Amino acid sequence: MADQARITSVEALDEFRASLIVYLSKARPALEEVSSDVLRVRTWLEHEQRTHWENQLRRRTRALEQAQQALFGARVSTLREATEAENAAVQRARRAVEEAEAKLKRVRHWSRDFDSHVEPMAKQLDQLRNLLAIDLPRAVAHLAEVIKTLSDYAGMTLSVDGGGAGAPRATEAPADANLPAQDAGHAVTGQGATP
Repeated sequence: MADQARITSVEALDEFRASLIVYLSKARPALEEVSSDVLRVRTWLEHEQRTHWENQLRRRTRALEQAQQALFGARVSTLREATEAENAAVQRARRAVEEAEAKLKRVRHWSRDFDSHVEPMAKQLDQLRNLLAIDLPRAVAHLAEVIKTLSDYAGMTLSVDGGGAGAPRATEAPADANLPAQDAGHAVTGQGATP
């Protein structure tokens, strides 16, 4: 069993750490945007759409009443008969009222059921938010410590091996990094093991 670890690339860990930091910088705003969109949809549904369709229902109901009064007035009048246009106006107004009632019913349905549909996904977003806010920053900090420790270890290994001007960089593993510590010096100098 070797007394030394074989370190091949601390740069790979450093690159991974940098990529993780970039991911965090992009993921957090995206997550906040999604949360904001959910809140906007809830507000739009519960306030804007409900108010819009309640107003449309009132306006269309008044238009239907006016069309019905015009039709009724034409029927009771002995001077003229109800025209096809007046009948069509009542039918159009009635369809418009039915449409507004259906839309208002859908808005109320979605307002009532919005949380039950969104809640499971919102919980997953909260878990991701915790991961991005707590776990991944800890991982970045831990990686920094690991990189420092491995760099220090690789530097120690080089100094024990007698690294000079032609020695490999601290992040590269020396050729004898997998040899036990007592034989490492002999491998560098080319001498055999002493008895």
